[in-house]
Amino acid sequence: MKSGWAVSILIGGSARSPHLCESNAINLSDPRNPEMRQPYHAAMGRLETNVTKLQRRAQSVRRATEQSIVDLLKRCADNGYAIRRAALVVGSMIDPDSIANPHIRAHALEGRLFRTTLETALQSRGIQYAIFIERDMYAAASKLLGQSRTQIQRTVAHLGHSVNGPWRADQKLAALAAWMSL
Repeated sequence: MKSGWAVSILIGGSARSPHLCESNAINLSDPRNPEMRQPYHAAMGRLETNVTKLQRRAQSVRRATEQSIVDLLKRCADNGYAIRRAALVVGSMIDPDSIANPHIRAHALEGRLFRTTLETALQSRGIQYAIFIERDMYAAASKLLGQSRTQIQRTVAHLGHSVNGPWRADQKLAALAAWMSL
């Protein structure tokens, strides 16, 4: 997950033999309104404190995320896929209130907003999900999948061979999280 968008990777098969079904990005904010990508930021990187603006922005994020999940599930169903589980890869789970720097707190508040909004959209459809912290992914995968980091990296790289264009770090982590959810 990023500020205002997320990588969407659909993995099929089994934990022993995963295969990539789809790789896309979904909007978690209205792409026509750039300020919604960073709803807790005011001008010049300051923390937004206007409650009315924050409520309006959070509602916009909820609407955009909800619509993206509806569209994703429909596209998957149209292609013969059923989503049973999801995995969210986040930068951190730190409590924003524990951060003294207002600008960094704005980023943490945004991370929490996008994560919880996506969680709510998944829960409302009965989709189970797990949350993974980016920096811990390979260690957790090695333990869960019973493979070395090198083996996991090789498999994740191989999953990207069917993607048109580059296979970026965000996609690799999302694919790894999806693989761990099989």
